[in-house]
Amino acid sequence: MSITNTPTSNDACLSIVHSLMCHRQGGESETFAKRAIESLVKKLKEKKDELDSLITAITTNGAHPSKCVTIQRTLDGRLQVAGRKGFPHVIYARLWRWPDLHKNELKHVKYCQFAFDLKCDSVCVNPYHYERVVSPGIDLSGLTLSGSGPSGLMVKDEYDYEGQQPLPSNEGHMQTIQHPPARPVAQEPFNTPAMLPPAEGSSSASTSAFSSIAVGSTNATSTWTRNSNFTPTVPHHQNGHLQHHPPMAHPAHYWPVHNEIAFQPPISNHPAPEYWCSIAYFEMDVQVGETFKVPSSCPIVTVDGYVDPSGGDRFCLGQLSNVHRTEAIERARLHIGKGVQLECKGEGDVWVRCLSDHAVFVQSYYLDREAGRAPGDAVHKIYPSAYIKVFDLRQCHRQMQQQAATAQAAAAAQAAAVAGNIPGPGSVGGIAPAISLSAAAGIGVDDLRRLCILRMSFVKGWGPDYPRQSIKETPCWIEIHLHRALQLLDEVLHTMPIADPTPLD
Repeated sequence: MSITNTPTSNDACLSIVHSLMCHRQGGESETFAKRAIESLVKKLKEKKDELDSLITAITTNGAHPSKCVTIQRTLDGRLQVAGRKGFPHVIYARLWRWPDLHKNELKHVKYCQFAFDLKCDSVCVNPYHYERVVSPGIDLSGLTLSGSGPSGLMVKDEYDYEGQQPLPSNEGHMQTIQHPPARPVAQEPFNTPAMLPPAEGSSSASTSAFSSIAVGSTNATSTWTRNSNFTPTVPHHQNGHLQHHPPMAHPAHYWPVHNEIAFQPPISNHPAPEYWCSIAYFEMDVQVGETFKVPSSCPIVTVDGYVDPSGGDRFCLGQLSNVHRTEAIERARLHIGKGVQLECKGEGDVWVRCLSDHAVFVQSYYLDREAGRAPGDAVHKIYPSAYIKVFDLRQCHRQMQQQAATAQAAAAAQAAAVAGNIPGPGSVGGIAPAISLSAAAGIGVDDLRRLCILRMSFVKGWGPDYPRQSIKETPCWIEIHLHRALQLLDEVLHTMPIADPTPLD
């Protein structure tokens, strides 16, 4: 090693790794950092000029100009280190510059000839050849709303923030949409004041798409079909939290206001349910333990991996035993940790805060709609520290009313079509119209009940981006039944009865 204690490419790998380890930022474990640095140094041992450039860049904190430091690009663009996969330039930028970096926040400098985004056969991993661009709270850049452009939201690695190489988005295919924690950013000029509904607080076109929904217009009609002209609402940052809309507030006739301005009456005068939600825990497709009910007097509940059996405002999954539990499930349960916090606001809106060190994956029709997706068309990856709204009671109520009315009208129209009572070209005995109406007429109570349910998987995701195609294939997950929404659904079903079935002979 040289007199100045700064190694060169001629020194032993061990000495170089030891020196570079001294400059890591501490975001990763020492074991992972050492493995990543060792792997890089070995790859560069035959390219001494690039190894010297790396040493110079890291030991001087980028004070001196340095060349590209390249490794071979893999087929999927990702590098595997200690059993984890991630984009190589992001891995090393985290190690030596920004430990809390998200993959969408890197932009290469102009003089970098082998930057990751340039798609060369070699990839530059010099951390000082990239600049950090602070990301907004939610990345919607990859949503193919106009039918063009690649999706940047495909996620493969469940223990990290990384995703696989972006793939073209196929219409109608489920995707994983990322919701990283919001970071403080400069106030956008079009931000909606937190105390006003979007229709009053902003004239932005991006919020006008949902203005009728936000103020709860009884004349609003909503559809779940994908719309190529849809513009998702711009997320708002309030106290460092991600918000799709300002929190809804309601008069305290039956419901707590949570220190917000009450500008909407309750949807129903029916008294609040005794429990605002019930939570069932599953391992694969088997429910484990009893359903946990959360009293309406306890608007915030934590679901974690610990063992306190006393209940109250905590549902501890660590205390639950399962004689059929596999080693894979046990490993996943170890990562639940502090879990998630569920918060009921107003009459029945629900927010989630990820307290775990690992992401959780959520099935939420509300988030699907906010992202311009069809219901059930996406899985939402909620990153550690993120705080996000996952259920809107008024939106759910409108949707259940619309679906119930559509099903009733379709059933009546289908019966008329089969009887041949619908004239018109292309109608042969009413058979063609009957087929086209069958899907709408087939909407049942179970379909409507799904609107009132949230599902959430710990650590492991599902869908086309993962080996698991269904949440029932994930090792540990919960199903949350929202009682106020179920109350409203019961009212809808009573006020809009399905036509009397034909008596059986």
